[in-house]
Amino acid sequence: MDFLAEYGMFLLKLVTVAIAVIAVLVLLVGGLFGRLRSGRIDSSSPGNLKIRHLNADYEGSAMRISAAVLPAKGLKALRKKQKALKVTRRDGQRSKIFVIDFHGDLRADAATALREEITAMLGVPEPPEEIVVRLESLGGTVHGYGLAAAQLKRIRDREIRLTVAVDKVAASGGYMMACVADRILAAPFAILGSIGVVASLPNFNRVLKNHDIDYEQFKAGEYKRTVTILGENTDKAREKFQREIDDVHGLFKEFVSANRPQVDLDQVATGEHWYGTRALERQLADELITSDDYLLKASQDADLYLIAWKTEKTWVERMTSETFARVIASTIGRIAGN
Repeated sequence: MDFLAEYGMFLLKLVTVAIAVIAVLVLLVGGLFGRLRSGRIDSSSPGNLKIRHLNADYEGSAMRISAAVLPAKGLKALRKKQKALKVTRRDGQRSKIFVIDFHGDLRADAATALREEITAMLGVPEPPEEIVVRLESLGGTVHGYGLAAAQLKRIRDREIRLTVAVDKVAASGGYMMACVADRILAAPFAILGSIGVVASLPNFNRVLKNHDIDYEQFKAGEYKRTVTILGENTDKAREKFQREIDDVHGLFKEFVSANRPQVDLDQVATGEHWYGTRALERQLADELITSDDYLLKASQDADLYLIAWKTEKTWVERMTSETFARVIASTIGRIAGN
């Protein structure tokens, strides 16, 4: 009887876990299918603008450390000095610097938030003296990063000083964005460059032939489709595709030359990338400094505001998030353990 009772409890736990797993899979697959069917993976939900005063963050962090290490008398004097400084700042005409972050993926989806942030900043009655973009991207689609670069160009067109800070990487499309800036800052080992274009695809035509499977493609217009994954690629199609790649590379070089004429394109437009110090030698960057150090120094004479457009996650995104997956796994683990 004890054996049967234990076996029954085991089966109950197993069924509970199975039901939980199936329910999660149905929600995830159903949500993803709906988003794929609509042609979108990114959120279409509304967002709002978040603004943070970076000076307050810097001063607050410094004050917490001071409170821990200074004697009471020294801390009191420091607080008095900080209070007087705040009064002076309110009365004086300090410049303003806006800071935004761009973390790019292959499709440059962050360009959506970038558009909102730049539109908001340019709509301020008294625009800032400088906008700093902390940029991180390995590049991606031509049209995606072309749009992102065009958004940054809006800042230059309004004659607002644009500074791009690269702490880790701005390569290919990322550098296309960076070169728009009046000034490019780079950490010593940040990666810059990769002024090139690449495209690759597999071809399964021989596999299909070996299995006696025909592939037929109908098109109107000789070059509506050139190389293909399933069909047999011709030399003519390959040559046309290569000409298209070369044309995009030419446009890329023209864009860099127009925005950063000091760069020797014959030297750098080879698809190679360079680390900060080497990039500086090739004039791909203007100064070796981290964004943290640059902003900390700027905060002595200017008010810094971090501007960020945040979209509200839909329930599908929350359900498909990594955090949610971890919670579900942990819950199932606890059920199985009991």
